[in-house]
Amino acid sequence: MSIRLAAAFFVAISAIPAVAAEEPLKVCLDENLPPLSVHRRGKPDSGFDVALAEAIAARLGRPLKIQWFESKLDEDSSPALEANALLSDGRCALVGSYVLTKDSLVVPGVKTAKLPDFDGATRDDRRRRIPLGVLAPSQPYIYSPLTVVLGPKARERSIHGVGDLEGLRIGIESGTLADAILMTFGNGRLIDNITHLVPGRSDLLGALERGDFDATLLDLRRFDVWRATHPDTRLAASGYYYPIGANRGYVGLASDPGLLAAVNAALTALQAAETIAGLAQAAGLTYLPPREPAISGEISLRALPQ
Repeated sequence: MSIRLAAAFFVAISAIPAVAAEEPLKVCLDENLPPLSVHRRGKPDSGFDVALAEAIAARLGRPLKIQWFESKLDEDSSPALEANALLSDGRCALVGSYVLTKDSLVVPGVKTAKLPDFDGATRDDRRRRIPLGVLAPSQPYIYSPLTVVLGPKARERSIHGVGDLEGLRIGIESGTLADAILMTFGNGRLIDNITHLVPGRSDLLGALERGDFDATLLDLRRFDVWRATHPDTRLAASGYYYPIGANRGYVGLASDPGLLAAVNAALTALQAAETIAGLAQAAGLTYLPPREPAISGEISLRALPQ
């Protein structure tokens, strides 16, 4: 090989990483999951996961492209299948704020799944079924627990466990994990004090604010949203976190281990610099660092603390 040809070959090889680096890092985010991620027409995108994706893309030296999608809250929806379909269809390489549990990472029991509604979807996209791959998680970057929130009449109550809710009027959303926890606690010690509301139709925190109830158990993220939108709220955080929760992280396809390794390296550096905690605070999200085990096991009624 002549010196000229060798030089040309070297230049061509050197250019490959630069071209790859210019490819956008495509991340799928839920369009309505405040304060994690929010996408509203005519308004800037916002949320903790938006800022974190930007920080990771910057560390990888790649521009960021967010694919917004809408997750349906109904009995027929499956977050795992929706994420898998988005990834397998090439809509993104990562799905953010994925709840890391063993159930959410199992090999799919079906070969294909429909895409969730996503920004830019066509009529054909809504009909298609996508051949599925195998999901693989990143390391977690935040812990999401259930917490007790107290109403105006009980805001001074000291809560160190679910048993401390005894004697209080409790509002809870039917069919949720929080419902199962409270209904089964102490062989039904709290049942007579519990009022059930319909998820998605009732305003749980609004009823608590009005004094209809004294306490509730719900996702800490939802209370963060309430405080951000109701700065004069009389509701109080108990500071108690139920001992069963889940980490959130990214999920990609097992067929792309290189990307997940690079993302893990970026997350490690951002955690060490306390950048992730700062991004959460700026987004109005209570930050709790990931907990062991990184991937939670199956939650059953028998495993609930009593």
